[in-house]
Amino acid sequence: MKRSLTFLAVVIAAAAGGGYWYVHDKLPQREGEVTLSSLQAPVSVRYDTRGVPHIQAQNEADLYRALGYVHAQDRLFQMEIIRRLARGELAEIFGSKLLGTDTLFRSLRIREQAELYVERQDKSSPAWLALQAYLEGVNAWQDNHPKPMEFDVLGIKPRPFTAQDTISIAGYMAYSFAAAFRTEPALTYIRDQLGADYLKIFDLDWNPQGALASKPPLAASDWKSLQQLAQLSQQALSDAGIPQYEGSNAWAISGSRTRSGKPLLAGDPHISFAVPSVWYEAELTAPGFNLYGYHQALNPFASLGHNRDFGWSLTMFQNDDVDLIAEQVNPDNPEQVKVNGQWQTLSQTQEQIAVKNEAPVSITLRRSPHGPIVNTVLGDTAGPTPIAVWWAFLETENPILEGFYQVNRADTLDKMRAAAAKIQAPGLNLVWANARGDIGWWAAAQLPIRPEGVNPGFILDGSTAQADKLGFYPFSANPQAENPASGYIVSANFQPPASMPIPGYYNLADRGQRLNQHLADPQTKWDQQNSQALQLDTITDYGPRTLAPLLSVLREVAEGDQEKELVEQLAAWNGDYPVDSVSATLFNQFLYDLAYTALHDELGDTWFQTLISTRAIDAALPRLAADAKSPWWDKQGSSEQSDRNTAVKQAWRKTLAHLRDTFGNDPAGWQWGKAHTLTHNHPLGLQKPLNLLFNVGPFAAPGTHEVPNNLSAKIGPAPWPVTYGPSTRRLIDFADAGQALTINPVGQSGVLFDPHYGDQAKDYIEGRYHKAQMGVIPAQSTLKLVPRN
Repeated sequence: MKRSLTFLAVVIAAAAGGGYWYVHDKLPQREGEVTLSSLQAPVSVRYDTRGVPHIQAQNEADLYRALGYVHAQDRLFQMEIIRRLARGELAEIFGSKLLGTDTLFRSLRIREQAELYVERQDKSSPAWLALQAYLEGVNAWQDNHPKPMEFDVLGIKPRPFTAQDTISIAGYMAYSFAAAFRTEPALTYIRDQLGADYLKIFDLDWNPQGALASKPPLAASDWKSLQQLAQLSQQALSDAGIPQYEGSNAWAISGSRTRSGKPLLAGDPHISFAVPSVWYEAELTAPGFNLYGYHQALNPFASLGHNRDFGWSLTMFQNDDVDLIAEQVNPDNPEQVKVNGQWQTLSQTQEQIAVKNEAPVSITLRRSPHGPIVNTVLGDTAGPTPIAVWWAFLETENPILEGFYQVNRADTLDKMRAAAAKIQAPGLNLVWANARGDIGWWAAAQLPIRPEGVNPGFILDGSTAQADKLGFYPFSANPQAENPASGYIVSANFQPPASMPIPGYYNLADRGQRLNQHLADPQTKWDQQNSQALQLDTITDYGPRTLAPLLSVLREVAEGDQEKELVEQLAAWNGDYPVDSVSATLFNQFLYDLAYTALHDELGDTWFQTLISTRAIDAALPRLAADAKSPWWDKQGSSEQSDRNTAVKQAWRKTLAHLRDTFGNDPAGWQWGKAHTLTHNHPLGLQKPLNLLFNVGPFAAPGTHEVPNNLSAKIGPAPWPVTYGPSTRRLIDFADAGQALTINPVGQSGVLFDPHYGDQAKDYIEGRYHKAQMGVIPAQSTLKLVPRN
């Protein structure tokens, strides 16, 4: 037995030692000296206490090579997984369950567009040369280091990263902004299958007698196909565990309104949570250039950034740059559709999708003159009507690479305006300030001119002029403001003022109004402290506004002292969402049950789930609650009489039953922080028990949908896992930009067991900030990159 125990101890020690060296071999190297053959001169990389690299190079090319190198050692798997998503290559590593996602992204022709984009680049431009240098750095790290742990688990074979990958990821970002794939099928179904009266709660300015009022002739199988397409679009990103872009806050305040007398810039883009987080922070310094930036995977140019002279943040414009178009098929030739009165033949290409442990799958991609046909992604279940997509990302020159290269250097209004004009898709609001005292905002997008009377919120009829585009508006017509008299700018995804109608899927104005309410106060002098309080604010009028017309009914249906007390707590509730609130939990469950009771019988499971995943539902539910005569209150398919009072009673009973079953009979245990939690999910953490190893959390989460601290969950039954929120929080007072504040939701590194894998997660959820250190910092460690002799 002693020999057996000794042998077992040796085996365990060997396994532990092997495991240690395996893990240690995968960790980023943040000190010492490394030789890079492509470097022209030595580069210093100083790491701060959060694992952020501060790169000092002697020329721009080496600066971007070094960024690519250190970015790769912290985030190579993130780079790999996002390029695979964008290019439709996930099934090769995850198996057939991701075949639908791959087919969808290939149908969108992102790969083709990336190839065309690269072909037309000026290969001698500074932006192109910087991208190539960055990719050299990424590939140099990949070629000379062990594969990340995720590569071993999934069997990923390393291959070089290319400019086409970078542009493909820009296409993924543009797709994740596009709400049309979910919203347009749902609203068109409601219009054509239920009737115009059912659209009133959405406030869409629907005009059935408009200049172009024809409807696409859709069969029952087409509606099922569109239903599946909307569902697939929603699931495409979440199934891969990859961040999706959702919204954002940003504001700039001129020196006349700040305590320091210099402009103050704030920003917190709202993106789905994941491990690692979307942004990679790095300070870049070379002769004539310095920037503290926030970088996306495979992009050398910061999407957010600042230095001592200027800075910017961004929000989603929410303009509708996607039109779904139902094509009319030639009854004598199913490969032809009617466009401008003529039958035109669909183009076709064949592609193969590699599938893990299975034979490759061949797909046929078709395209009409309006754009790619997307419903064929559903295979045999697709309806007979081809659905084409017109997408600005495919239809504009979109020199976004050059645009962000210039944004990273835009220290004046003129430079920033010129850079913004080069960002055409996806639509972005750029909010900017500089130390000289200027502030500005530009809605960056190339906006199409549609025929008068066309509402692109619905599926358009491709056989008519509905689907035509009459050109694009000039950038000068886009919404924008420079040094406004108000002394501040706020952007929060609401519909902006404009000289022409700009269709879009805008968020409710509540969040923007809350920010504006505070920023408009002439007595307040803004600084980092009260700006933090505003970024962390968790109050919205949405709940009290929705409840107001229903309180009298709730008071009637409440049974017993406990229920009556809960109703009175709701009546007194100010719409705040701290972690200890019971009213927040009660309202959110009631909101779902009310929506289900009113809408589900008309829509069924899939259309109901699709609709409540869109922004359209946010505006609809308060209007529904206020309209006692809405047809949604009628019970479809039942002889049972129903009205608003009946629906409210049913929803209230369901709400209480669900909360009691889920959290116990005592309402004191229904606290928001127990019901509303944040877990940062890794793509491998979607599979149990790997979630215990790769995911970070859960944490009790304050905030909710459409409050400044926009920690949002989907409408549904409790509990509510938070899906998206501030992807960073930034505050820069240009009186001393070196003291700017920031926070990462998880950590700087994407490498499991690295100290910086999840070291900021607790500070983030508790509302703490760290300094975005700039210049010669007290380094935790220093990595020297030197050229090969």
